[in-house]
Amino acid sequence: MQFDPVFAESDLILNGIMLTIVLSASAIVLGCTLAVLLVALRTLAGRWAGYVVDAYVELMRNTPFLIQLFMIFFGLPLLGIRMSGVEAALLTMTLNLGAYSTEIIRAGVDSIHRSQFEAGVSLALSRRQVFQYVVLQPAFARVWPALSSQFVLMMLASSICSFISVQELSGAAAIVEQRTFRSFETYIIVTAVYLVMALSLKVFLLWLGRKLFPQVSGLARLDSKAEAA
Repeated sequence: MQFDPVFAESDLILNGIMLTIVLSASAIVLGCTLAVLLVALRTLAGRWAGYVVDAYVELMRNTPFLIQLFMIFFGLPLLGIRMSGVEAALLTMTLNLGAYSTEIIRAGVDSIHRSQFEAGVSLALSRRQVFQYVVLQPAFARVWPALSSQFVLMMLASSICSFISVQELSGAAAIVEQRTFRSFETYIIVTAVYLVMALSLKVFLLWLGRKLFPQVSGLARLDSKAEAA
């Protein structure tokens, strides 16, 4: 095995790593924000809003990510909406992650005991305030591990964006392979990089969850013990 030709293209691989990180971080922030808005809409806006949100979630969760990517990149120009490959990749990742995160956060909201809603109302909080302060934070604490796993999966799924010539890590690897003809060596390195990135993101999200929800996580555990008793 000869790794020197692959290492000679390290600048291209580093650029691919940076684009993967930027795409993944942006999709996580935007997708999670979208999910919170959709859960709030489904919870506060009535039955018909819930139907619309459910239709979106089922559509995105039951169709392949690659097809969604192609529909946005090749389909939207037919409607006069043109975007670059990176923009199409970010939009697809955001919509896909938003759908999965919506279902995860909804499960967390549904797990909150009805008494907490009633307690918030008794304090003269509005429905929005009850949802934001009484329901959403404990719900996030309960589903944070599931959300973290979904974030890592989306980072790995960004490799599919190479199909529309986005030069993230997998796209960069394909170019390096074409230039060097060292397929096995190239993908050994890329596999190692993805492994390091996934584990690093997992550790970061675990640390972030502990920082964001220390007290809320403790309350959630106490609530679970009380319900079990």
